[in-house]
Amino acid sequence: MAVKTMSTQSKRQHTVRITEPSVQQIIAKARAKTVRASSKGAWLLSGATALMLWASFTPLDWGPLGWIALVPLILLVRLEQRTYWMYGAIYTTSLINMLATLQWMRLGHQTMYPAWVALSIYVAMYLPVFVLLAHTAVHRFRVPLTLAVPVVWVGLEFVRAHLLTGFSWYYLAHTQYRWIELIQISDITGAYGVSFLVAMTSAALAGFLPKSLFARLKLLVPSAGPQPPDDAATTRRKIIAVAAGLTVFAVALSYGYVRRSQADFREGPRVALVQGNFTSEVKQDDTSSERIFFTHRNLTGAIVAHQPDLIVWPETMYRSPLYNVAPGVSDEELKAIAPPVKDLDLTAWVDLWRDRRTPRSLLDLSQEAGAPMIIGIDALEANREKFRHYNSAVFVHPQQGLLGRYDKLHRVPFGEFIPFRDTFPFLQKLTPFGDHQFGIAAGSKPIRFDDTTRGWSYAPLICFEDTVPHVVRRIVSSSAAASPEHKPVDCLVNLTNDGWFHGSSELDQHLITAVFRSVECRTPMVRAVNTGVSAYIDGDGVILEPDVFIDGDGKGRKSLVDPKTGRWHKQLNAALVHPIPLDNRSSLYVRWGDWFAGMCFAGVLLATCGTFAPRRKRAG
Repeated sequence: MAVKTMSTQSKRQHTVRITEPSVQQIIAKARAKTVRASSKGAWLLSGATALMLWASFTPLDWGPLGWIALVPLILLVRLEQRTYWMYGAIYTTSLINMLATLQWMRLGHQTMYPAWVALSIYVAMYLPVFVLLAHTAVHRFRVPLTLAVPVVWVGLEFVRAHLLTGFSWYYLAHTQYRWIELIQISDITGAYGVSFLVAMTSAALAGFLPKSLFARLKLLVPSAGPQPPDDAATTRRKIIAVAAGLTVFAVALSYGYVRRSQADFREGPRVALVQGNFTSEVKQDDTSSERIFFTHRNLTGAIVAHQPDLIVWPETMYRSPLYNVAPGVSDEELKAIAPPVKDLDLTAWVDLWRDRRTPRSLLDLSQEAGAPMIIGIDALEANREKFRHYNSAVFVHPQQGLLGRYDKLHRVPFGEFIPFRDTFPFLQKLTPFGDHQFGIAAGSKPIRFDDTTRGWSYAPLICFEDTVPHVVRRIVSSSAAASPEHKPVDCLVNLTNDGWFHGSSELDQHLITAVFRSVECRTPMVRAVNTGVSAYIDGDGVILEPDVFIDGDGKGRKSLVDPKTGRWHKQLNAALVHPIPLDNRSSLYVRWGDWFAGMCFAGVLLATCGTFAPRRKRAG
């Protein structure tokens, strides 16, 4: 009997051993059943990053927040298992941030509301994509957090600079424009290097926060229990990561001090900037053309006594177009090619094209001022194939007449051309212009304006071109190549019309973004801007106070900056005069281009492949 009992017990034990799952099977089953934490922590952290990013830029312009703005979001990168609604929370809060940040787009015209929303929807995608790709780099490829985060962030900034014609606004680097020594690294890496430093610092701070924080933020499933403290090896890795980040930061900052000490600025041409105050909707009203002209002419007269070497008018502020007809085009061909003008018969329209009154008027204006001028103007061209409309800048000399014309290379979607208009005609409605012939053509190449009588040279930029790193680099590089001695241009000249945005934060942010182009190319820049902010920027990225500031409204303003608020004056008629500090330094960024951002973009491609590549099943 005892033997039988033991036999039965043995069988039961044997049965248990057969049916009991192995440890590997239990783990595999747990992995198959995905359990996620609540979404509360994800909403809290992504919302905190969205709020701090918004506050880091204009209008608040709290730049120091840029160093910690990404920390909450990077905590989500540290999570091995995403929470409920994690990416949905990141995108939603990012969209709210972008709608608030880009609200100035809607101010020009009611038809710009759809464009404002569309751009916000697009740019908002970058934050969730950043978290997704950085998460892959950290948890699948085992890349250190302090390397993965800045590489992915900069790689995506590089994508944003090129995709859909590019949008190089609100880079993380732009929060640090006041820290002049720090941004000097831009002449090697472009502004992307400053973004890298700021993102790397945020990653080091986020990586040093304790694991217990995840439980308090409800980023872990309830069954996970209390998190054990970091072991010695983990703590050591965190310390090494912070030390490495501090070392890179110290090297970049030291480089900035050294590069600034190498500057030997010498006085160049005295450049006068003429700034009218006209909203773009008013500018489109032909009845205001005469008032626009005489306002700028009178402001020009006010600065003649200060003997400038160059006078600059803003973008399209000379309202009479510059007409050009190709040789051999007959009047009948011209009538068929060129679009007619309202209230003007075809004969008078052809006479207007044949007349050379605009070049003569420009010459008269330059002779009155006694100085060469760079003036923003619309240029119209007709040849046997087609009609073209350009957004242009012309260089006029008082003795030599019209010496050159630059046609804008980088056009603004929906503001200057309509992408895919032939395929999707309804897109015409997303512009303030109902004319089906709306749109400007792109220029063919950069142009260099040389004043041979005075020995100065200038490279013109129009509108938002001064916000795009690779466009300005190309213009500076090509302008130097066009010189027989390969002499770089003395000054960048930006002609801008920010009248669309009615004194909003766009005017401030546009100027801030332009600062980095001067550092990247080690070339000073002047900006003549309708409604403001017109400015002088040296090769270190310092915004200079002009020698002469003339308040065209007679309100007693004596400076670019309002002494009561510390903010730049906007929406005023003004004229400024200041000598250009010529920069003796060269730029590796001009020579090598976006090598640094390109390497980060390669990292983004690898992370993208890793994100969507199938995972290899583990044995057991």
